[in-house]
Amino acid sequence: MKTLEQIATELQGYDPQAMSAADVLAFLSRLAVPVQDVVELPLFEAFGRVLADDVISPFDVPPHDNSAMDGYAFDGRQLAANAALELEVVGTALAGKAWQGSVLPGQCVKIMTGAIMPPGLDTVVPQEFTKLQPGRESAENARASIPPGLLSAGDNRRLRGEDLIRGKPALRKGELLTPARLGLAASLGLETLKTWRPLRVAYFSTGDEILSLGEAPREGAVYDSNRYTVFGMLSRLGCQVIDMGVVRDDPALLEATFSRAAAQADAVITSGGVSVGEADFTKAMMKKLGDVAFWRIAMRPGRPMAVGRILPAKSALSPDSTGQDGDQQHGNPHGAILFGLPGNPVAVMVTFLAFVRPALLQMMGANAAAPPLLRARSTEAIRKKPGRTEYQRGWVSTAPDGSLQVRTTGNQGSGVLSSMAEANGLIMLHHGQGSVAVGDEVDVMMFEGVL
Repeated sequence: MKTLEQIATELQGYDPQAMSAADVLAFLSRLAVPVQDVVELPLFEAFGRVLADDVISPFDVPPHDNSAMDGYAFDGRQLAANAALELEVVGTALAGKAWQGSVLPGQCVKIMTGAIMPPGLDTVVPQEFTKLQPGRESAENARASIPPGLLSAGDNRRLRGEDLIRGKPALRKGELLTPARLGLAASLGLETLKTWRPLRVAYFSTGDEILSLGEAPREGAVYDSNRYTVFGMLSRLGCQVIDMGVVRDDPALLEATFSRAAAQADAVITSGGVSVGEADFTKAMMKKLGDVAFWRIAMRPGRPMAVGRILPAKSALSPDSTGQDGDQQHGNPHGAILFGLPGNPVAVMVTFLAFVRPALLQMMGANAAAPPLLRARSTEAIRKKPGRTEYQRGWVSTAPDGSLQVRTTGNQGSGVLSSMAEANGLIMLHHGQGSVAVGDEVDVMMFEGVL
């Protein structure tokens, strides 16, 4: 396992006091090591997990040529470019079983969506485009008339194996099990899937000025919102979250909490106590208990950040010791990756979305690429100097001409959570980018499925 110093030597121009957003992502991609424990789960329990192995299709999907709609199946070679085609209806093919019989030239079979195509038939005309001979109360033995120029041979037929081929991967290792992927696995008759175990993430807030819910207000103190936003973002990722509460600025308490968290979790997230020049116990304790670097990132909001590894105390690795709320310690001798985030609420959320979330996905074993940035026209001017990445809270909507537009959601201060709650994305102004004029296109990191 590489030390932070070894990772730093791999990055050209590494400077912990002047990190760009790209530098941070490059560093974390080398630091984040995927979990290795595999669990086999029933499908209902596997939702949101990451596949630990390829899923191989045990059969072709569909297993037979079948009809894509309700209509009449026939041999498409009988179609003529400029003439209607009249066919005698000689039977009905239902979904779920093969139709027994033969079809001669000049004949067709009424067929339902999903029904197996009878031998020799390759084309289906939708029933709404077909005229039956007048006076017939039943389609059986009727004559179906197909207008000219409506179809080509092979239309409205699903080919065997056009979706999945037997023996080929249907799903790939590292894919998140979304509703569609879960349904695909079920369509193959699979009852269980091999997945990586969920990532265990411990988190807590630090500071004497932080109030837990239920405590009486006091002058100079604020209620802790960070634990709830972090909980929500971790839950969206499918992590096993371990809430360590609020920890006061007490060396003994901080040391005990860090050690207990590192023994239970794969990653530890804290908020507060990492600002440059802060005279508090949190930074000192991080250095004492692990291999930790303190960064100044060229970004707004959220400049200070700590990253590294925190080692558990030997006593915390006792096999019969328990964590908070009686949880058994998992005994992680290598410790946990630390993400020490700023204290301001919006800075916590932005640094999590920009840096922590991609690192945690990598640790989960996911091979998911970063979600694409959406392009929208700014409806207002935004001031910015090149040399840092800025994340402005924004609202994307549809303009009268059908294009996408975006506006900021008010006060952009790093402690103003209301403008984050009103946003549906972050306007991402890149490191080398300058001010934005009205009508300029900007990149937006959308929240849907993330927050």
